[in-house]
Amino acid sequence: MEYRRLDDFPFLTCVTPNLEAGFPASFFMAVPVDKFQISYKDIFISYLECDVTDLDTLVQRLKAAGEPTRLRMLALLAEGDLTVKDFTLILEQSQPRISRHLKILTDADLINRSPEGSWVYYKLAEDDQARELVTLLNEQLNPEDPVLDGDLAALRAIWNVHLERATRYFSRNATSWDRIRSLHVSDEQVEQAMLNAVHGRHFQSLLDLGTGTGRILQLFSGQIDKGVGVDMSHSMLEVARANLARDAVTNTEVLHGSILDLARFEESSDLVTIHQVLHFLDEPHRAIEEAARALLPGGVLVLVDFAPHHLEFLRDDHAHRRLGFDTEHVRRWIEDAGLVMTSDAELHRQDEGEDALTVCLWVASKPERPQGVLSLA
Repeated sequence: MEYRRLDDFPFLTCVTPNLEAGFPASFFMAVPVDKFQISYKDIFISYLECDVTDLDTLVQRLKAAGEPTRLRMLALLAEGDLTVKDFTLILEQSQPRISRHLKILTDADLINRSPEGSWVYYKLAEDDQARELVTLLNEQLNPEDPVLDGDLAALRAIWNVHLERATRYFSRNATSWDRIRSLHVSDEQVEQAMLNAVHGRHFQSLLDLGTGTGRILQLFSGQIDKGVGVDMSHSMLEVARANLARDAVTNTEVLHGSILDLARFEESSDLVTIHQVLHFLDEPHRAIEEAARALLPGGVLVLVDFAPHHLEFLRDDHAHRRLGFDTEHVRRWIEDAGLVMTSDAELHRQDEGEDALTVCLWVASKPERPQGVLSLA
């Protein structure tokens, strides 16, 4: 007898709504295709391939999540990584109280601690079963609940403060930004690695996110038909325009805008670059998601940023929100955005001193759209 998935039979939702609603994606429900009139005896469920959680672990996780403050925390962490200070401001609770709730969620493996220098970021656990449980719980929450809506509003207000601080920093340092970058690993080494990463390919359209001085537009100008740089800082855009005009780069332009909202650039570019920008963001994964959104099928994403480090002065004096990224975190963000990581590399300074920074380069591609499938963009 031939069987097909339940989702091929929408009329079954009225027959077994209580069954279909609660199962993880790995559960498989089927009915015989030769029957139009069906009964409960014709339906079977197979869970042989489903990852399972042992009883004690599941109970511990449900107990940890089953408290209003901790459930609010999980909902907030679904938006991005947060610190204890962020939680105290959003939830208006004391630091010891917040820390106790975070410890319970951490002990249940629902969230992970990620130390960055003297700060600790909390994020949803990377364990697939734990993430599926948190996702399922969050899906049951009413997004219009006034408490949750207030939490999200407070979260966005905090991120806006961080963004304004970074923008002020860029404005203060606009004329010397290239010099600040030169304090790290050689710009020439990084730029050559970026060029090597695309293997001499010619692109129709480059989108450079957080374009800064416009240097990446200049770098790729000979390999593109056109290029667009996006940045939030008006001062940086003035510098970029001056640099591009000075070097007679005529196939590019720079625009003011947020790299976290690229709706107008959807599937517009076959090359997207994010060069030394992610560490300024509270939500670096969102920048990667938006980059994926802007990529055409078959397009290439080139990311450049620091490996994990402990140079606190970059956070205190230069508005860095994150002290570098490890490749596995970046890989997960890339895959979650629907892309495929194709290569990664580390670029080390020759004088490997105590304050030396390692620059990482990650390259990803967007899968080609299957033939016969049309874009709705």
